[in-house]
Amino acid sequence: MEQVGLSDAHLVTWFGSSFNNTTMSPFNATANEESKETFERLVGIIIPVIFGAIFLLGLFGNFLVIMVIVTDKRMRNTTNILILSLAIADLMFIVFCVPFTATLYTLPVWPFGAIWCKTVIYLMYVSAYASMYFLVIMSLDRYLAVVHAIRSMTWRSERNTWLAVAAIWIIFLCGNIPIFEQWGVIDYDYFGENRSRCFQISLLEDDYQAKAFFGSFFFFGYVFPLAITLLLYGLMLKRLLYGVVPGGRNQSSESMRAKKRVTKMVVIVVIIFALCWLPLQICLFLQHIIGVEVGVSLASITMAANCFAYMNSCVNPILYAFLSGNFRRSFQRFLCCSYKSRRMDYERTNTRITLAERETNNASTTYVDNSITHTAV
Repeated sequence: MEQVGLSDAHLVTWFGSSFNNTTMSPFNATANEESKETFERLVGIIIPVIFGAIFLLGLFGNFLVIMVIVTDKRMRNTTNILILSLAIADLMFIVFCVPFTATLYTLPVWPFGAIWCKTVIYLMYVSAYASMYFLVIMSLDRYLAVVHAIRSMTWRSERNTWLAVAAIWIIFLCGNIPIFEQWGVIDYDYFGENRSRCFQISLLEDDYQAKAFFGSFFFFGYVFPLAITLLLYGLMLKRLLYGVVPGGRNQSSESMRAKKRVTKMVVIVVIIFALCWLPLQICLFLQHIIGVEVGVSLASITMAANCFAYMNSCVNPILYAFLSGNFRRSFQRFLCCSYKSRRMDYERTNTRITLAERETNNASTTYVDNSITHTAV
């Protein structure tokens, strides 16, 4: 069975019926070798280009979000702390997943060694899980802000938000430690060519571990957090449609509009996440839970699904810019501040020089006048 995860390479190959040898056989014994080589060559060209664009956009966008929230005190609230944490997780995913996956697609060998193989896969899954559950906490924050506006004021403090963020990181940093034992570098022969790849070595001994690993990722990394999020927004919508929001009469219309805008932004972020990750989760489910054989068609679909999943980590800053006026203005201030700061420093310097010259001239004039007056007397 072909092992396919968040970082897939050379998906046109799969393990033969025996897991005791390290020789890769073609994905289909009757496949045309020339078309197979053409497929790999195209993959080696197209995928790195797409991943490169995703990497640059995600790196810039998430770094911009982080810097805006960190440097602008006006942007610090419970929701933006969660957005900051999501941006950090997305940035980690972009840095540790995308470039190394592009390397795997481009090169027939894993050039970074066994330790970095384990580390990259570990950080990849930690950041993927963290991103998903930060969206859950953001949805919970919106539910409390809208449905329990008054009672949740003490709960939705910055301190409690940071504690929730720390708890998520600790849970997934500890929960993914078994990856260090399950993954490693495997060498194999591919039609006389020596190849290597970062691989889930435990599959060589027990195929059940693949079902458990990817089954857990499918449930705890997609179905469960998405179900909680849908439940929270369902309860929120029910209260808004059929009930009175606590504190609604005491809240200003501007405050309610602001809450609706933030809630709308979070809802769209969650929907985009669900849509971007759905194709990859379906591919993983078919290959590892159902046991569908990997061919060129499914391999191509899986590659496209990987691209959609990776794109999710770089679209959130774009959504913030379009959906949040505060973020849009903060982005503009941050991007333009260097030029404005230099211009303001220049203007302030010129002003100080001009004032100093005027004071000097006035002092000289006063001294001359006094001298004249003194002489006259």
